[in-house]
Amino acid sequence: MLTPGMRIGLVLTVALCASPSSAGQAAAVQPSARASFTALDYIEIQQLVAKYARAIDSCSNNGYDYADLFAADGFFAPEQGGKIGNKAQGRERLAEISGGGSRGCKNVGWIVQGVKHMYVNHLITPTAEGASGSVEMLMIGLGGDPFRIRHEGIYEDTYVRTPQGWRFKSRIHHVVPPTPPAAGPTAPPVNTTAPAAQPR
Repeated sequence: MLTPGMRIGLVLTVALCASPSSAGQAAAVQPSARASFTALDYIEIQQLVAKYARAIDSCSNNGYDYADLFAADGFFAPEQGGKIGNKAQGRERLAEISGGGSRGCKNVGWIVQGVKHMYVNHLITPTAEGASGSVEMLMIGLGGDPFRIRHEGIYEDTYVRTPQGWRFKSRIHHVVPPTPPAAGPTAPPVNTTAPAAQPR
């Protein structure tokens, strides 16, 4: 039979044993970037990347549909051999590098060839500032051949929420070094090397 003193000691022992566990549970439910990131956020970012492909392939709205996928201070830049090329930043510059703006969507190399961009293996990671991501880029139809497909590197992205929805804060194209054409009867080689800060 427990005396009053024994009962008090038992209560204190249980309370002390429970405290660390309770503290651990409290820490486990602290808000995080991932907790506030919803399935809709993933879908909207995937749609952003899909719109990028459609805009660059069509030069729609004279390139401004492409430019408007970036945040006001967002930029595009190429990277090769560990070196970041010139950044394209600002609505006018972004429209221009996609073939529009002052270029007027005339003689845009990939559009003339009939090339289509496809982005695959899209990975998205929530961050405190928004999200980061990477996606592999394929170009289909190089040299006018609808069956010719080439892997053209990886885009490394930073996404941010804006009043207009998710936008690119930055998009860096890690360019694959050019390779010599294979020996034998093949299609004529196509120069796919883009100028600095030109998306592909």
